[in-house]
Amino acid sequence: MYKWVIIGVLALALTGTAFWGYNERQEKNDIKMQAENNYQRSFHELTYRIDTLHDKIGSTLAMNSRDSLSPQLAEIWRLSSEAHTDVGQLPLALLPFEKTEKFLTNIGDFTYKTAVRDLDKEPLSEEEMQRLEKLHDNAGQIKDELRNVQNTVLGDNLHWTDVELALSDDDPDHSDNTIISSFQTVEDTSGGFSEEKDFNSGALPASNEEHKFEGVTGERINQKQAKTVAAKAFDLKTISGIEGGKSGKGSDVPLYSLSYQKDGESGYADISQKGGHVLTLMIQRDREEPKLGLHDAQQKAQDFLEEQKLTEMEMVQSSQYDSVGIFFFVPVQNDVRIYADIVQVKVALDNGDILGYNARDYFMNHHERDLQKPKLTEDQATEKLNQNVKVQETHLALIENDTHEETLVYEIMGTRNDDETYRIYMNADTGREEEIEKQTTTEARFLQST
Repeated sequence: MYKWVIIGVLALALTGTAFWGYNERQEKNDIKMQAENNYQRSFHELTYRIDTLHDKIGSTLAMNSRDSLSPQLAEIWRLSSEAHTDVGQLPLALLPFEKTEKFLTNIGDFTYKTAVRDLDKEPLSEEEMQRLEKLHDNAGQIKDELRNVQNTVLGDNLHWTDVELALSDDDPDHSDNTIISSFQTVEDTSGGFSEEKDFNSGALPASNEEHKFEGVTGERINQKQAKTVAAKAFDLKTISGIEGGKSGKGSDVPLYSLSYQKDGESGYADISQKGGHVLTLMIQRDREEPKLGLHDAQQKAQDFLEEQKLTEMEMVQSSQYDSVGIFFFVPVQNDVRIYADIVQVKVALDNGDILGYNARDYFMNHHERDLQKPKLTEDQATEKLNQNVKVQETHLALIENDTHEETLVYEIMGTRNDDETYRIYMNADTGREEEIEKQTTTEARFLQST
């Protein structure tokens, strides 16, 4: 009798120990995953900001009006500051990265000092314009190197937590760590133009202001209904395996956050509790070589938008990165593009699956606008452009200006030097250049050398 009691106690103790060990391991894995996600977010934001920084600097070179230059230079200063912060959040404390940080600091110092002065009384000198040209070229080189690192990280499924471990050991040689060696290449590239003597004194215009979610309408749905909506968006035949629940208090919109993992594939979606609208969607899986062109992938994206009941949408920009097509759509009202309601769709180019979708801006801002007739004609607006810009096409559009006011503009696609394309937003009433963005017809594809 006592023998069986002892065996039972030991079995319970063993089970308890195993359960404790499992929880400990699970907690460590959760912490590691959270750290990895933070590192990945910081790195991809750094890459995006350097990319945008390069385009913004290029945009200043196409500007003609002085009152547009100051806010543009201030925006470059802001981006350089945020990029500097992104660098500080990567596990690179033990890896020399001073040259890149110095480069970003010098960009910030130059653009800040230039932006705060009265450019009408003291316009940019020829020497300063040459410095901007140099900044543009230099930022482009760093952008290309970071894109190579990004391609390596995504292509080889590398982990930033491994970098943290490698940097914390006693071995000074980290040449076997791909991320570290790649960042050393970025640092070497930055070193060529981070000296003080060099710098001494296109994202689309989505909404920059948080609004109430005006486009979220309909009856409230329950969690099971939300899982059904998510399963359709995930292209799953059943809701089995979809986990998640309601958002917590303080969320900007009540929603269900749902996810799944199956056969090496994972997905995440935010579904509004009111109306059951898909606000965001992200699917991660291995991808094969592209088989679809951007034209066919665009049709897949448009079909998905129609499934989400987003109609009267027009594609305004497309690009390709590796085996993914990225498309931006805006609604059109009375032939005016409404940029505050922008939607992004990512399509796998191997089979046409939807891999990403972000409609938060749409559901945050979408409503019927009271659109007025522009005071300037199209010809009057294009006459105010820099004479070095050749106009390719124009559209009427509604964007948010620097003070978050919706402004009617002429959206003008133009080229400079025959190899640089710019999207210029000119106030349709005053002719003021509200915003200028450098464009690319397709994202450059960075392939590992073989």
